[in-house]
Amino acid sequence: MHYDLPDALTVASEGPVRIVVIDRPDELNAVNAELHRALAQVWRQLAADREARVVILTGSGRAFSAGGDLDWITSFLDDTVARDESIREGAQIIEEMLRFPLPVIAAVNGAAMGLGASLAVLCDVVLMSDRAYLADPHVAVGLVAGDGGAAFWPLLTPILRTREFLYTGDRIDAATAVEVGLASRVVAADELLDEARKLAVRLAALPPEAMRSTKRVVNMYLSQALGGPMQAGFAAEVVTMQSPEHRDRLLALRQRARAR
Repeated sequence: MHYDLPDALTVASEGPVRIVVIDRPDELNAVNAELHRALAQVWRQLAADREARVVILTGSGRAFSAGGDLDWITSFLDDTVARDESIREGAQIIEEMLRFPLPVIAAVNGAAMGLGASLAVLCDVVLMSDRAYLADPHVAVGLVAGDGGAAFWPLLTPILRTREFLYTGDRIDAATAVEVGLASRVVAADELLDEARKLAVRLAALPPEAMRSTKRVVNMYLSQALGGPMQAGFAAEVVTMQSPEHRDRLLALRQRARAR
């Protein structure tokens, strides 16, 4: 099957397994406008692939995804059309992942921050490299954690264990992520993709209708957040996008990043 996607998101076929790679390694797989749109569209294309049975989602290079591209996010300060489109697409990404019928294995090879963390934890199985970490730094840059953290982490973890991480944006190493319920297991970095492939082949051999229906029932618990916490989170995030604190912190962060 032909996938209509930009170079920043690739799909490789290995029998019934599809390996989706976030491929902006020089930018630590940070999500820009083109990649954000692709992440909203890829799930329907995968669902239409009649030969696919399992998906592996990973990043190229050192990171899984470092979250939003700073230049792209900075453009929202003065471009309300781009800002509002990003919010609509953000909701679409989450909805498409929750409704996607095939099992998805995250092979978290490095930093998974902000939207990157949301992409990881919304997968069905989350394998984390022992060098990887999760972080949701929205609050630290003056934003509500609207694209997944505030809405979905409380459904996956004990709230008291993750409030501090959401408030501070601190890194959650792989072992801690497993302990609090944001990841399935830790894998040695050099074995990560091999382990993901082994699990994918095993899942692909299971009866497909039983697999799809089991996933659908399990995801009903997460889908309850779509109509309440997620919508509230995105609405609150838009408000904070217009705050002077966010403008000041984002511009300072971008300046520091450019100085490196």
